[in-house]
Amino acid sequence: LAMQVGHVVRELAGRAGARVLASLGVGLSRHTALRALLRLPVPERPVPAVLGVDDFALRKRQRYATVIINAETGERVDVLADRTTDTLEAWLRDHPGVHVVCRDGSGAYAEAIRRALPDAVQVADRWHLWHNLAEAVLKEVAAHSVCWGKTGPPPREGKRAATTRERWRQVHDLLDRGVGLLEISRRLNLALNTVKRYARIDQPERLV
Repeated sequence: LAMQVGHVVRELAGRAGARVLASLGVGLSRHTALRALLRLPVPERPVPAVLGVDDFALRKRQRYATVIINAETGERVDVLADRTTDTLEAWLRDHPGVHVVCRDGSGAYAEAIRRALPDAVQVADRWHLWHNLAEAVLKEVAAHSVCWGKTGPPPREGKRAATTRERWRQVHDLLDRGVGLLEISRRLNLALNTVKRYARIDQPERLV
């Protein structure tokens, strides 16, 4: 009975599960029903042959984690505490059987996969391909902006525009001193993708 209760609650959650169980003559509170769910054994699942790996922010611009999914079904497989090379490498070594890894452009992920799965195929995921294409198109359009002539609205002013110009200046000052993108991200407390975008633009006005 306890296992059947757990299965019902797994499908419907606590409150709704308790109501359905009551209609079947099993009177339980939602808290008791949830405890029955927690007693169910965690099913063993095979490691997918095709994995997707990506990062996400636990705290924006400060703390990131890694999500691992089944790239064929979209089902979440695991969540890792950070996005470092060593953490992902350890997970991959503990979960053999992966043949293809779909990932973003992260060098840390690429290195982890090379170390743990030297024979695995690494592919760029579709979202990042489209994202990178869009950025490349914007960059190309911006590079030809001089062709549009001098007409158009005046440069934007205000606090946000001033902040953007100052961040652009800080990024390029550090680049001129030979500081790497990852270190710039850490020093300025900016997302790495933001630093990359600022680094690609040769004039701050193109950002505001």
